[in-house]
Amino acid sequence: MKNYIKYGIILIVSLALIAFVLLKNKAENEEKIAIVAKKNASVTVKVETVKTEEISLDFVANGNFQAKQEITLTAEKTGRVTSILVKEGDRVSVGQTLAIMRGDAINANAQAANAAYQNAKADYSRFENAYKTGGVTKQQLDQSKVMLANAEANYKQAQINVGDTRIKAPISGIINKKFIEVGSMLTSMPATNLFEIVNTNTLKLIVTVNESQVANLQVGNTISVSSSVYPDKIFSGKITFIAAKADATLNFPVEIEISNNTDNDLKAGMYGTATFQSNQQKQNLMVIPRTAFVGSVNSNQVFVVENKIAKLKKITAGRILGDLVEIVSGLSDGDTVVTTGQINLQDGTSVEVIK
Repeated sequence: MKNYIKYGIILIVSLALIAFVLLKNKAENEEKIAIVAKKNASVTVKVETVKTEEISLDFVANGNFQAKQEITLTAEKTGRVTSILVKEGDRVSVGQTLAIMRGDAINANAQAANAAYQNAKADYSRFENAYKTGGVTKQQLDQSKVMLANAEANYKQAQINVGDTRIKAPISGIINKKFIEVGSMLTSMPATNLFEIVNTNTLKLIVTVNESQVANLQVGNTISVSSSVYPDKIFSGKITFIAAKADATLNFPVEIEISNNTDNDLKAGMYGTATFQSNQQKQNLMVIPRTAFVGSVNSNQVFVVENKIAKLKKITAGRILGDLVEIVSGLSDGDTVVTTGQINLQDGTSVEVIK
């Protein structure tokens, strides 16, 4: 009996010890979980320090060169091509004959129109002489004059039709594409494409600038233009157009006209950079990265980190200077603003800063 009591006491003590150990482990685990949860509640962000620095008001804008003149020449008459006088890459002048189409029927019509015109002239001359002697009435003379005018108009149109058999360049430029071959049948409805002519003597570069930049630009301003293909060459351009209305991105299209060099190095479609130089000296401005703004610069909101807490702050932004934005009010030198990770933040969120 005593042995049973002894074993029972040992069992109770063992169970109590096991329970104590389990409770202690549970408390330690809960403490670790709480630490991890607290850490996971923090949002990882990158930051920049607000500072005043010397900033140049010059800026650049990028775009693609476009030909100032570009046309796809189409057929105006129906007929078969008998001769092509140019090839792709040839430089042509306005009025130069590019191709000839067969014009047997057109030439025959022109000859018939000429004969009718000559007869109408002769008839009118006879009627005019007869009217002087009273041989015809005034009405007959007037009818003869109308017939002469119609015959003359038909003859002139026939001459135009003959001229249309010789397809001529409407602008000077380079034959960029040739769509026809000798023997091709041309139609006017629908119109057959003949040649694509591009004039690259003068190009235009279309770029976009923001509202603070466009305010200082004027039509006629001289702009330095460069191309990534020719980094050592600078081309001179002039602003020929500034949009009166912003586009969907709230930027303003600006068109710059550039005279190509004698070798026509610049090609339509190349990537170009325009450098806009300010007349003002460098200024000491308080700036922050453009990426610090919540949504966009127009929101005028940034997150400022104080004691590892993100606080949403309303500020007043000034000019956009490339990747930087001028701060008019709302921040001070030394403030820390979030530049990456704002999408996961709310006012008061704990943050962990990545160095």
